Order: sequence, then structure tokens, then C-alpha cells
Amino acid sequence: MNNSVGNTARLIGAGLRALLVLTVICGVIYPLAVTGIAQALFNDKANGSEIKDSSGQVVGSSLIGQTYNLPKHNPDDPEEAAKPDLKWFQPRPSNGLGTNSVNTQYSLILSGATNRSADNGAVEGKCTKDAEEGTLCAQVVAAKEAVIADNSTAGYTVKPEDVPADAVTSSGSGLDPNISPAYAELQVHRVAEQNKLDVKQVEKLVADHTTGRTLGFMGEPRVNVLELNTALEALTKS
Repeated sequence: MNNSVGNTARLIGAGLRALLVLTVICGVIYPLAVTGIAQALFNDKANGSEIKDSSGQVVGSSLIGQTYNLPKHNPDDPEEAAKPDLKWFQPRPSNGLGTNSVNTQYSLILSGATNRSADNGAVEGKCTKDAEEGTLCAQVVAAKEAVIADNSTAGYTVKPEDVPADAVTSSGSGLDPNISPAYAELQVHRVAEQNKLDVKQVEKLVADHTTGRTLGFMGEPRVNVLELNTALEALTKS
């Protein structure tokens, strides 16, 4: 009986010691080591890839897209559609984003795709104005018309064939921070006109903020919209 109690006590003691050691290693030492390495070697990425403006204020993350819209006339009206602020470069559409119905105290961003097929709403295999309202084709057609209207200026007319796919479709997450160089270049004349800048200045801005393929072969060339608009703001203030 005494041996049984003693063995049980030793097993419990060994288990508690193992628990204490593993807690210290896995719960204290390891997290501190990983955090220290990340802060030392990848400080920017470890802190959320923050982007700061010319005054040093954090304006967002390079990993999450932002919208650049004019204030609503009635912020509490869910039916009122937000209108883009045309003095800024615009990101991809975010039609896949859901609405926050869980906690209405905060305007949370919900990531998600439309989950619709490429031919959703297509008429005889093509997206036309006859597409049923609410379908992907109807959204694409409406978005294309808006892109043409918004970006055509007195001296520059956007042609339908010039509108790239990312100008009218959202990404899988709906939070893509990047647009294609083609979409950025399409917006140059409108941004220059709205900000009273020379077109060449804005074209150079886009070129300076165009990133090539990762390692030269992965992905596509891209332009980070937040970084571009932050540089645009600095340019307009200079």
C-alpha cells in the first residue's frame, strides 16, 4: 500500500515537473526567442508591414487594401452606395466583402469572395447589359461602365478594351492591397486632373511604385495602392 502511494506520488511529481519545464520552454522561452528574432531580423513585417506618411503617422498596412471613398450624405443609410473619391488612385472592387452583423458597434472588415462562377449571369456565354441584377456579370458590366466614366477626362478617353480585369473584379479575399500597373496607368490622367498635377509627374509616381515579379518569375507586376496614394499625398503637399 505504501509502495503504491509512493509510486503515485512520484508519478504526479514527475508530471508536475514536466509540466513546469514545458510551460517555461514552450510558453516563455520559445515565444520570446521567436519574437526577438522577428523584431531583430524582420522588424517591419513583424509589426504588421505598417505604412507611414510624410509626418511619420501610420496610415495602414501594405498587406490590406483600403477604400478611398467620399463621405456618405447619410452614414446610417445602408442603401446609399459609397462614391469613390476621384483624387485618389482606386483599389480593386471588394464585392465579396460581407457585412458585419455580429457586432454592430464596430465597422469590422469581413474578408471573402463572391463565390460566383465566371459565367454567373452570362447571356449566351458573354457578360452583357442584359445580365440579371445581382449576378457577377451584372457587377462586372456596371463596374466597367463606372471605370470608363470616372477615368475619362477632357483630353483622355478610356476605351472599353483598355479596362483590365482587376479594375472590375475583386480578389479572392476582397482585401487585395495591389492593382496591376495597367489599372494604375489607366487612372493617371484622372488623378492628375483632380490634383492639378502634370500627367508626367503622376506617370513617374506610378513607375516608381511598380513592383516586379517576386524573384523575377513568381506572381505578376503590381502597384500597392496605399503606398502610391501616400506618395501622391506627399507630392500634392510639396
